Amino acid sequence: MPASRIVDPTAANINVAADMLRRGELVAFSTETVYGLGADALSAAAVGRIFAAKGRPANHPLIVHISDASELTHWATDVPNGAIKLAEAFWPGPLTMILRRGRNVLDELTGAQATIGLRIPAHPVALKLLRRFGSGIAAPSANRFGQVSPTTAAHVAEGLGDRVGLILDGGPCAIGIESSIVDLTGTLPRLLRPGMLSRAAIEEVLGTALDRDNSSAPRVSGSLESHYAPRTPVRWLSADAILKALKHEAGRLATGVIALEDQPVDAMAAAQWRNLSADPDAYAHELYAQLRELDALKLDLILLEIPPDTAEWEAVRDRLQRAAGGHNAGKP
Repeated sequence: MPASRIVDPTAANINVAADMLRRGELVAFSTETVYGLGADALSAAAVGRIFAAKGRPANHPLIVHISDASELTHWATDVPNGAIKLAEAFWPGPLTMILRRGRNVLDELTGAQATIGLRIPAHPVALKLLRRFGSGIAAPSANRFGQVSPTTAAHVAEGLGDRVGLILDGGPCAIGIESSIVDLTGTLPRLLRPGMLSRAAIEEVLGTALDRDNSSAPRVSGSLESHYAPRTPVRWLSADAILKALKHEAGRLATGVIALEDQPVDAMAAAQWRNLSADPDAYAHELYAQLRELDALKLDLILLEIPPDTAEWEAVRDRLQRAAGGHNAGKP
């Protein structure tokens, strides 16, 4: 499939991208979390092209990116005070808020639900594009549905080819995993998807604990059991279990490992070993790129070391578990 056109985010190219959006075309662009696949959020036809390009189920809602908190009331209704507090504290930034949708919001954006996801990205390229376009841009991650999200322009081109006509290259994404999603439509706020904006930071601003019962929550991006997954089968295991698995599978399976430690001397020499930082922010920044690199090697198996079960690792653990979920992963 032909590659998408990758361009520098000059003023002229941002103008071109905005014009393409107005014509109903798709444009990929950098954010601080992952690259987004953008379309005019007011056009049902344009939004439909996102679903077609990604192979995304029609009932899986999209997040709408806006450029200023003053636009909240255009997209949402009955905006609670907690949403205003969170917007003041964290926007622009890696926070998506789920609110009750406005009366003119397209069903295609919401999966026909009564809610809408909104955020303001903290990236100069995304903000310039939003301001130049002058309206909301629907933008899920710029990859095929359920696969590893892109954190560079090259990742977008590799995954989508000519399904997207233009990619604004803002460099590698600073955070590297998707935004935290907070639902503010119920009696109590709840965290539907953890991100690198922590649960504790959100609770501090709201002045209340987030409800941990998500059983009646609306559908949101990245909430399926299998998501963020490479094509290669994945298991997530303890460090000791990884070494045992390598010894058991020696000579039978081509294996990749993503771990928190350097490769031990007694580990299978043939394994493709990647050690990431023990700092959760640095780990998140590199995770998707390393998953993609191992996936490209066409291995038989990727083993992921389970990181600590602590608050600062909540978002990373969520991504690892979902990456392994589609392959009935071995659990700890």
